[in-house]
Amino acid sequence: MAEIGRRAVLAASGAALAPFAARAQSAADFRFEDIAGGPLPLSRFAGRPLLVVNTASFCGFTRQYEGLQALHERLSPRGLVVLGVPSNDFGQESERAATIKDFCEATFGVAFPMAAPEHVTGARAHPFFAWAARQGGGPPRWNFHKYLVSRDGQRVRGFPSAVEPDAPELTRAIEAALG
Repeated sequence: MAEIGRRAVLAASGAALAPFAARAQSAADFRFEDIAGGPLPLSRFAGRPLLVVNTASFCGFTRQYEGLQALHERLSPRGLVVLGVPSNDFGQESERAATIKDFCEATFGVAFPMAAPEHVTGARAHPFFAWAARQGGGPPRWNFHKYLVSRDGQRVRGFPSAVEPDAPELTRAIEAALG
């Protein structure tokens, strides 16, 4: 499907998915589109803690990709899943998934899973982000807001953009989620 057509279908379905987000029992109930195409169901990561981050390629926090990749390399063998979800809600991201993917891989060596671009705030927010905000993470106020989801997929803790991937408060929370 052409990128514009795909985005129109996703935008139109956002309102229809809002009731689903309200009924969701865990993070595993949600699904994204993979940045390379195809489905990216969070059920694939059931039983593992998730660090879901709304990302952007042209932002003052973009350098956090490096720290996210380091977390992925260090902690994925212990179960942590880092998931990047690009968003242009704050006006600092390309609209094209292929451009974002190429940038992340070439500039930061990103090897953790990435979703196709999504809305993360407001009425058009992807249902996961609406759910995570209600579960205790609060809505993203800017790019690189982080949601740490527990192994059971039910508890969510939010970390604002300024909290770096290697910040003690985030690393302690990740260690507790892995324990």
